[in-house]
Amino acid sequence: MKSILFSFFITLTLAACGDNTAVQTVDWYKAHAPERNAMIAKCEASPGELAASANCINAKTAANHLAVDKRGYVDLTPINPLKGGQ
Repeated sequence: MKSILFSFFITLTLAACGDNTAVQTVDWYKAHAPERNAMIAKCEASPGELAASANCINAKTAANHLAVDKRGYVDLTPINPLKGGQ
């Protein structure tokens, strides 16, 4: 009985240690510039801890998408040589 309670206590403790920050999408970060800039600054302040987090990746991806859109690149569709170059 003690081992079951101990296992339950350890599981509960480890589950409570997780980060409860809501994960925002790339589109959300595109629409919310102040939050995007704050998240990128936070990620750059501690890259070892946050660089692989979903919010850091989404914020940086949104910034990259906006930079590419600003440059006016044309979205090219790839040519399929198996279909005669169409």
